[in-house]
Amino acid sequence: MYAVIKTGGKQYRVAADEVLTIEKVAGGAGATVEFTEVLMVAGSADAKIGKPTIPGAKVTAEVVEQGRAPKVIAFKKRRRKNSRRKRGHRQEFSLLRITEILTEGRKPSRAKAEAAAQPAPRKAAAPAAPAAETAVAAGVAPVPVAEPTRAPAPVRHAEAKPAEARPKPDARPQPKAEPQPEAEAKPVKPKAEARPSKKPPAKPISAKKAAEKKPAAKKPAAKKPASGADKGKGKKK
Repeated sequence: MYAVIKTGGKQYRVAADEVLTIEKVAGGAGATVEFTEVLMVAGSADAKIGKPTIPGAKVTAEVVEQGRAPKVIAFKKRRRKNSRRKRGHRQEFSLLRITEILTEGRKPSRAKAEAAAQPAPRKAAAPAAPAAETAVAAGVAPVPVAEPTRAPAPVRHAEAKPAEARPKPDARPQPKAEPQPEAEAKPVKPKAEARPSKKPPAKPISAKKAAEKKPAAKKPAAKKPASGADKGKGKKK
């Protein structure tokens, strides 16, 4: 037997003991969820189709887990506009296990059976008293007498010894230091006299040799002879 239900704006084909993932529904793990929007129920007999839903039909399920899908990134960029947008999204979902498909207004039976099968919570027992206290209360054991506590001995601190008096400096005038004799000035060595050069004196040059050493006067450049075309220009007609 299977049914078609509508939840979260979507349609699902479900059957008993089937696990499916749907859009998130309210409730923690272990909670029971009922879907009343049943569009179709089919099984061994003829299928029933609702208009749009079947009256008195519902599907019960148990929440197994509440989770979130992997992150999806939406990135948008406009070129040459220096515009970017980045957004992330994680879709929440619920993991369900289908328990029963009910028709004609019947109530879920499996949920009541599970509730009856669960044992009632036990109350926490009071802590048991120790054996010594129970024996004293019954009058069997003697009551223990507490020993008197002794006060702790006072702590003696070592007496502080007076600081020894330091000797005071003598107030007598001290003798002045004798002046030391000044250091004698060292004699300065005289500078060495300039030695005469060993080269002989230059001899006088005669007038003839001086004239020979003078550079010769440059001769004026010779004029080039005029060409035949230039010669005809100066003649009179």
